[in-house]
Amino acid sequence: MSYPKDLKYTREHEWLRIEGTTGTVGITAFALEQLGDVVHLELPKVGEKFKAGATFGTIESTKTVSDLFMPITGQVTAVNTDATKNLEGLVEDPYAKGWLVKLSFEKLDGELISAEEYEKFTAED
Repeated sequence: MSYPKDLKYTREHEWLRIEGTTGTVGITAFALEQLGDVVHLELPKVGEKFKAGATFGTIESTKTVSDLFMPITGQVTAVNTDATKNLEGLVEDPYAKGWLVKLSFEKLDGELISAEEYEKFTAED
């Protein structure tokens, strides 16, 4: 499996797209594949603030419920409510239609890795 090179990743399987001081956060295709059939997605409200590594929501599959972890410190500016209603779209296109939240941030303070590093990390799993 290959991963978009323009994104940053976490070892908790979230991805981050950086555009200026806005970050878009999602869950990786690898994580979605491991979860199996996704049945529920819970996301935060606009305006909520999170520190890097904090839980910002949950994703539930027929196998398990998993926490979603914020890759960097910031404040939520948008929530993808379409992803919560169209779980198939989340799985089909996790890097475009399947984004979860957008946030404003001041600095990249999380433990982010490159696509290449993430690919190696998932190969070990």
